[in-house]
Formats: sequence, C-alpha cells, structure tokens
Amino acid sequence: MSFRRDMISKLIFSWARRVLPSMSDTEREALEAGDVWWDADLFTGNPDWSKLLDTPPATLTADEQAFLDGPVDELCAMLDEWKINWEWRDLPPEVWNFIKQKKFFGMIIPTEHGGLGFSPYAHSEVVRKISSRSLVAAVTVMVPNSLGPGELLMRFGTRDQQNRWLPRLADGRDVPCFGLTSPEAGSDAAAMTDTGIICKGMFEGREVLGLRLNWHKRYITLGPVATLLGLAFKAFDPDHLIGTQEDLGISVALIPTDLPGVSIGRRHLPAMQVFQNGPNWGKDVFIPLDYVIGGKERLGQGWKMLMTALAAGRGISLPSLSAAGAAFAARTTGAYARIREQFGIPIGKFEGVEEPLARIAATAYLIDAARRLTCAALNEGHHPAVISGIMKLHATERLRTVIDDAMDIHGGKAVIDGPQNYLGNLYRGVPVSITVEGANILTRNLIIFGQGAIRAHPYLLHEMNALGDTDKARGLDNFDKTFWDHIVHSFRTLSRAWGRSWSGGVFAPAPDDAGAVTGFYRQLSRYSAAFALCADMALLTLGGKLKRKEMLSARFGDILSELYLLSAVLKRWHEEGRQQADLALVEWCMATGFRTIEQRFADILANLPNRVVAILLKFMIQPLGAQARGPSDKVIHACAQLVLEPSVARDRLTQGLSNVDDDGGPARLEKAFLLIAAAEGVFKRMRGARLRDAEAAVRQRVITQAEAEQYKEAQEAVARVIEVDDFAPEALSPQKKPVSVQVVQEQAETRAAG
Repeated sequence: MSFRRDMISKLIFSWARRVLPSMSDTEREALEAGDVWWDADLFTGNPDWSKLLDTPPATLTADEQAFLDGPVDELCAMLDEWKINWEWRDLPPEVWNFIKQKKFFGMIIPTEHGGLGFSPYAHSEVVRKISSRSLVAAVTVMVPNSLGPGELLMRFGTRDQQNRWLPRLADGRDVPCFGLTSPEAGSDAAAMTDTGIICKGMFEGREVLGLRLNWHKRYITLGPVATLLGLAFKAFDPDHLIGTQEDLGISVALIPTDLPGVSIGRRHLPAMQVFQNGPNWGKDVFIPLDYVIGGKERLGQGWKMLMTALAAGRGISLPSLSAAGAAFAARTTGAYARIREQFGIPIGKFEGVEEPLARIAATAYLIDAARRLTCAALNEGHHPAVISGIMKLHATERLRTVIDDAMDIHGGKAVIDGPQNYLGNLYRGVPVSITVEGANILTRNLIIFGQGAIRAHPYLLHEMNALGDTDKARGLDNFDKTFWDHIVHSFRTLSRAWGRSWSGGVFAPAPDDAGAVTGFYRQLSRYSAAFALCADMALLTLGGKLKRKEMLSARFGDILSELYLLSAVLKRWHEEGRQQADLALVEWCMATGFRTIEQRFADILANLPNRVVAILLKFMIQPLGAQARGPSDKVIHACAQLVLEPSVARDRLTQGLSNVDDDGGPARLEKAFLLIAAAEGVFKRMRGARLRDAEAAVRQRVITQAEAEQYKEAQEAVARVIEVDDFAPEALSPQKKPVSVQVVQEQAETRAAG
C-alpha cells in the first residue's frame, strides 16, 4: 500500500494537480447544490433496477386530493384564457383574490407558517391541472412555489425571517417575485453588475449596519405586482465593516418593493402571454443586514442557495406545465383526428397522420412518467440537480415537438385564432418555457453532462476534492484510495460494456418479474455500461477540455437523459399495473429512445479527438454502427389508435386535466368525439349505402328514426367543432384595441386605481 501510494499515486497526484483546470466558486457551488439519485446509478454502468422499482410512487394525501377536486377545479372554472390574454390583459380581480384566499401561493409553505404544506407531487398536480386550462394562471401560481423567495426562506432563512415573511406569503398579503436576470447577465448569472455595499445607514429611524443596493433586473415574473422582491446581487465590504474580505460574492436578500429607491417598470409581454412580468430597478436602496436571507452569515452564499432551490423547483414547475400540454394535445388531437373527415374517412386513419399522432400520445406518456418519477424522488427528500435539468430541458423541448404535431394535424382549425382555438395560445407560449429557468441550449450543452459527469460519477468528484485539498498529505491519502477504486471500476465497466454490446444485451441485468418489458431493461443496462465506459474515456483523454467540447458534452447529456426518461417509462408501466393497452406506448418510447442513444454514441465516436480510443470504443460497443431503427409501423398504428377512440387507456393517458363543462373549444370537441364514437355503427351503414341524408336513409330502412336523430346530433356537434372564429373589422382595428405593452400597463393601472 505504501509503495503504491508513494511511488505511483504520488506521481499521478502531482501531475493531476498541475493540469487540473481551476474551478470557479460559482462552478463549485453549482456542483455542490442539491444531490444525486437515480442519475448516479445510471453513471455506474450497472443500475440497480430494484432500487428504481422499490421507490414509492408519488401519491396524494386526502387533503391534497380534496384541494385538487375543490379549489383547483373552482379556479379552472373561473378562467377564460381568450379573455385573459386578449380582453382583460390580466387575470381578473376575482381570480387574484381567489388565488390568495385559497393559499395557492403557499402550497409549499409548511402549515405551521400558514401554508398548505403540500408535497412536491401535489404542487406538480396542481400546476398540471391549471396549465391545461390557462397558462397565465399556471405561471402565476407556480412562480411563488418555485424559486422564491418562499423556498429560499424555508431552506435558508433565519427563524425570525420565516416567522415574519412566510405567513404573509402563504395568505397572499405579500406577492413575491425573484430578481436574478439582468440585462448584462442572463445565463451567465455571475456576470451580474447588481451590487450591495456594506455600510451604515438609517432604517426606520435608527442607524444600523446594512447594504446599499443598486440593481437593474428584467424578465421578472410577478415583478409588476410584487410587494416582496427576492434579489440576487454581488456583495462588497470595501470598508471591512464585517470582516477582512472585500468581495463577498453573490448574495440574496428580501426587498419590500415600497422601500425608497425601488422602481417597478412597465410590463413585458412574453410571446403574447399576459402573466405579470417586467423589469425593476433599485437606486441606493438601503436595507439592514437582517434582510439578507439567512442573515449576515449567509452573505456570499447566494449562488449555492439559488442552485439548491432550483434543483427542486426546476424539476416541478415547467415539467408539470409540459406534461399538461402534451396530455392536452394528445386528448384534443386524437379527438379532432377522429371527428374530422376527409375523403370520406377520419383523418386519423391516414398513416401520414398516424405517425405524428403516435408521437404525441407516446411523448405525453413519457413526459408524465418522468414527471411522476422526479416527484417521487422529491417526495423522498432528494434534490437531484442533474435530473431537474434533464426534466426542464426535455419536457419543454418535447412539448414543442408535440404542439407542432398537434398544430399540423389540426390544420386551419388551429391557425385561426379566437375563443374556440384551444391550441394557439399554447403554441405561442412554448418558447417561453424553452427560455426560462436556464435556457435549453445552455442546459443541454453545458449543464446536464458537464455537471452530471462530476456530480453523479461514483469517483470523479471525490478525486477532484482530493486534488484540491490544501492539505497535500491528506489529499494524497484520499486520492490514492479513490483513484485505484476508480481504476477497478473502469475495468469492470469495460468488461460489462463489451460483453453486453457484443451479446446484444441478452445477458444484461433486468428485474426477475419484468415480464413483457424484460428486454427493454436489458438494453438500458447495456447502454448504461456503454455510457459509463465512453464517459470515463472521454474524461481521461480530454480532461478539463471536455467542458469546452460542448457538442460532445451535449451528446453525452442526451444519452444520460434518455436513460433517465426511459427508466421512468418502465417505472410508470410497472406502477400502473402493467396495462397491456399501454404496451405500444412503452414500445414506441423505447424504440425511439434506443435510436437516439445509438445515434449519439455514433456521433461521439466519430468526433472524439483521440482517434485510437474512439476506434477501440467503437469496436467494443458499436462494431456494426447504430442498429436501432425506431418504432415499427405496427407500434405507430397502435399508439395512434389509443387516442382515436374512447377508452380507459385514453383516459389514463390524459388523467388529471381540467374538465370544465362549458361551451369552450375542448368541451365542444369532447362532446362531438363521444357522439361520433357512439354513432360509429350508424355512420358505417350510411357510408356503406353511400348516403349522407339521414331521412333518406330512414326511408330506405338503412337506419332507424332514432339512429337518424343520433346521426344528426353527431353531425351538428362536429360542425360546431370545426367552425372557426371570425371578427367584425372594427374589433381588430388597431385604433380600437391596440395590443401593446403600453396599453397593457395602462389597463393594469386603471384596475389598480379602481
């Protein structure tokens, strides 16, 4: 042991310390935020499937279910998205009051502080249901329950701060927002120029030690109506009033928006979505140190605090909205493709329509499976930062694909805007979800694998910590043990990856009772081993340069993401009782995911700079190139059929959506869909007799009079669905109703004054 440590490990340790790139404080804090969970198992190359299947499913308490069935349904019935966006330019006052009174802003706040104390899954279910009715209302509700500042106060606030602010946030006396993004700093939050200088000043009639703040923030959701602003800024102590360090780092504080020097700007209009969003400024705003979240001791810890909070919130809010959007698209598009006929048959029967329809249905199944699995982890107390990034990126990106497909199938019905267009607003809102909470391009290229390779790897972070230890002897001891454990692990991974790849995964691990999906588990075990091997080789040959190889990093991130998402699909199928009717959806997800994984491996091996290593890896894991072909036509047909007819499987796929029984587009569509399905036999006989007139069919005894009435009712319902809105010219005149940010602000000011 001494010889290995002193003669081999010491040389490697000294070399690695020299070549290891320095890690910034923000990078280290981001890595240390949150924790790891199933992503760490996938990184081992040998995932323990029993751990996944033994994870308790996300469930609701009786109180949480009652809230969904009561206040949430009441709220949905109050919402009219067309009027909200195009007439009122805001949620109406009665909706704002209802949201506050029923404590929608306090879902995550503990009951001892006046909140609802809901689980992450309940929070997700509430956002999901509201999202299927109104994006504006969903965003309004989800933001206070996500980044802040409630989450930050609960995790990092002092007892006095929690007792003062959490009850006010829970009951809506204070409306919160959080200011992070500034004109100079978007994805690169560390580049913010917002500052807080430690100084003495007057506050509420007495001189105290505090911070003089200057900032400019924008894109702040709820900013125009917020009474309490969570603010991220860089703190400095030039006069050494609290210590010897001048640059204290990113910090977060609570700013009542009525303090002198705070300015709230006019509203932004994000992609024609009228949720409250806008800029704000602060000029020489003085606050006492006890307004810093966590107090003086938390100065400079803001970035880690933000990343920790985001590790939870990012896995809930936008994935829930995306799951709702995908399920809503599956339900409405399947129904529309069933009732809309061309050339005498429903358009859903055309193979060209079946393909995108199957993609919609299966993607809805996948996104919601991953949402539930992530909520199960959060319910267990995990804060998986890498998984939250996967969820935000892939849920929103796949929603974009789903909505594009839904728009294509609906054709002109979805292009013409108006109260009966139930897709247009969702289509416009998708780019917002792509952009916020970490732009998807950044998340894919830098974060998922860049963070996951270090955070979820079984050894790498321990090695880096050992190399960075200021006590060289202790660092060498830790490095010696970890490094050689890593070497043993790498040889085992190589053996697994090679053997499983060359055998087609037939001997790879799978749960004993997996049944019809046993082969899918085996393939995921195979791909996990190949991923772990390729990741180790890329890290070994590229070292710190890998984080600058963004395209390589993105491809590795895609593989890790697919492994997680497909694990969630298998977990869902298991939890829902292994429904045979859903097996086609599982097969579509697996076939599509395997194709993506194999293509990403091929792209990595074609572009890995060390060509010798690339050729060896190709020989081991992909000697014949990418072989996965994607879902078969038979599977595509089965997935499309699942949403083209009323069934328990269709209801299971789209459960938890708002079902307000009004005269809106979705309600009209569902009514027509059920009527058409019920009258299928009548329509078939009419087509067989080449008749379109019901009375003529009665006279010829093709159908009965009762069936004629059924036929007419169904036809009338279909006509109401396929009609589109039109407007009088003066209603769209820019002189009459200009749609501008200025008018939005003027209307908001008028309501506030009234």
